[in-house]
Amino acid sequence: MVNIAFTGGGTGGHIYPGLAVAVELKHLLAGREFRLFWIGSAAGMDRSLVEGAGIEFFGIPSGKLRRHFSLKTVPDFFRVIAGFLAARRILKKEKVRLLFSKGGYVSVPPCAAAAYLGIPVFTHESDYSPGLATRLNAHFAAQTGGRIFTAYNDTARFFHKSFSDHITAVGNPVRAEFRNADAVKGRAFLGLESLTSPQGEVSGVPAARILLVLGGSQGAMEINNLVRAALPELTRHYIVVHQFGPGMEWDLPASGHYRPYPFIREEMPHVMAAAELVLGRSGAGTVWECAVLGKPMLLVPLSGSGTRGDQVENARFFEQAGAAMVLCGEKANPKSLAKAVGVLAQDSVKREAMAAASRKAGEGNAADLIARVIADKLDSITGEK
Repeated sequence: MVNIAFTGGGTGGHIYPGLAVAVELKHLLAGREFRLFWIGSAAGMDRSLVEGAGIEFFGIPSGKLRRHFSLKTVPDFFRVIAGFLAARRILKKEKVRLLFSKGGYVSVPPCAAAAYLGIPVFTHESDYSPGLATRLNAHFAAQTGGRIFTAYNDTARFFHKSFSDHITAVGNPVRAEFRNADAVKGRAFLGLESLTSPQGEVSGVPAARILLVLGGSQGAMEINNLVRAALPELTRHYIVVHQFGPGMEWDLPASGHYRPYPFIREEMPHVMAAAELVLGRSGAGTVWECAVLGKPMLLVPLSGSGTRGDQVENARFFEQAGAAMVLCGEKANPKSLAKAVGVLAQDSVKREAMAAASRKAGEGNAADLIARVIADKLDSITGEK
């Protein structure tokens, strides 16, 4: 029996790509005796998402890694130490042969524990520039003969030169559900498949014209407020499907042109496939899922002093590739949003060019590529083929 551990979490953006790799790895190892489980935060959404995908879960204490001292630094430091000890105990007891990390602060203690025990560490960074967790995990991967996977070719320059032989650019893992998404199922979920008017319209707006609004797995108040202010203009062109965020209070009622949802789970790939245009943050999950489906994007990246700027970097990459328009800083206002949506709604040539650029960026199957490298490493460890 070969035991393989995955780690990462804190947001869906760290978990869903890891689950995509897990699915591909299971396919590659079919017919062999193996066990795959996940080490994540004992608090938060990690357990529900992982167990919901049918993967065994071990919860450990987790503390946020901070670049600057605050009142939470000391208790978080002790949580990180506790997480290391818990992860080391799990890895040793379960006789783990390889650890794959999808990042997030919860992933550092398991990666450190794996390196301490001599277990190969593989890690993936979804953003254009690596976060602190990946920078730390990269040391453990290089130390153990593992691999550092990146979504972008350019990301390699952010790591120390001594890591260059351990870095492979593969894109970002996206769940197979997005690659196999069905726009017809998306319209059915939204109640748009049974329109009776000859033109297939909802009060003058073609049912096929959907603007999907996403704020990430936890919602985004900035985007919600922009949609609220610009909604009359947005609904002139589109049926607006708005995922406003689980747990967030929202008081705009549904109508023929406006469909608000706290969270869209299993149906999201199909809904995205049905969308003509996607408006959202530029977290790695959102932009790469859109790319796999070839969707034009209107991005409002999280920016300012409360972020390290990773979403701005992601957004600019897709903007330069021709797949997205970006509203950042002062440009992220209702007037600019309404204008941008209006321009794209009325320019099919531009939309189609953006869709083609998006699709090109999303070519390849990162989850499969990562899984194959992991499977090859397991073969070398176990002597199996």
